[in-house]
Amino acid sequence: MTIINPSREEIGKILKKAKRIAVIGLSDNPNRTSYMVTEAMQNCGYEIIPVNPTVKEVLGVKAVGSLKDIEGHVDIVNVFRRSEFLPEIAKEFVEIDADVFWAQLGVANQEAYDYLTEKGYTVIMDRCIKVEHAMTK
Repeated sequence: MTIINPSREEIGKILKKAKRIAVIGLSDNPNRTSYMVTEAMQNCGYEIIPVNPTVKEVLGVKAVGSLKDIEGHVDIVNVFRRSEFLPEIAKEFVEIDADVFWAQLGVANQEAYDYLTEKGYTVIMDRCIKVEHAMTK
């Protein structure tokens, strides 16, 4: 797989500029990684939008069933789903024209990466947003 992430410096700029993060696959279980990572980002001042059709709300925020159900602009789409789901998520991402597609640590897909970078989007894969945020403070 050939996935080239932006530099740490670029990632730092992305995180400083971003305000709204849509989190795909966000669990309402406090013991899940998606919950812990997203709670940390929410505590750092980011607006969180849970994207999960199987839950009503997470971290006090009403969940939506898909990216297309979000009103207004999304800065980062952070994905907590298995790698094989990334191509279909990438297509939905393009439909809402968000700024940055971010696949969490352990999640990467060449097809989705190529599709998004060919369209000029910023793509980050196999990186934890919480870890990157902590490193760029």
